[in-house]
Amino acid sequence: MMLAEWEIKARSHSCSRTQIPFNDGDTIWTLLFRDKNGFRREDISEEAWAQSKDSVQPFSFWRSKYQAPPAAPPEPMQKESVEALLRRFLDEDRPEYLNTRYVLAAMLERKKILKPVDVRDTPSEKILVYEHVKSGEAFLIVDPGLRLDQLDAVQDEVAVLLTSDLAAKQPEQ
Repeated sequence: MMLAEWEIKARSHSCSRTQIPFNDGDTIWTLLFRDKNGFRREDISEEAWAQSKDSVQPFSFWRSKYQAPPAAPPEPMQKESVEALLRRFLDEDRPEYLNTRYVLAAMLERKKILKPVDVRDTPSEKILVYEHVKSGEAFLIVDPGLRLDQLDAVQDEVAVLLTSDLAAKQPEQ
């Protein structure tokens, strides 16, 4: 067997011998064993190593500090609030929210809630046609033709609107 054929195995989150989960900062031992099927990895606790170090003969072994995987970053903005805000601005149809509607639709496209299905050019504007993935609803979004130097300001405006929209929906304590 060639070493290039060995599948890289990620660190375990619990001891292979005791099944007790590791805590962040715990000293752990990684043991590589070579058998007829290739290499096998075991991550074990300091205690398990102390009990078995004289009776095992790994191909390789090393000591390290266990690092817990980072927590998933919180969703910066709730999907429902982005969608609800877009729906509200579409219902209101106020021209001052043209750029905001465009950015909200782009956010929902990135989250795979809306999918682009068509682009229509009229003499006066370009209209993006989206379909809501779950409901099948059609959303018509006017492309405001934003330049890159305008995007930051519109994104900041959207963030403020979403934050204030979320704060307005929080129950009072």
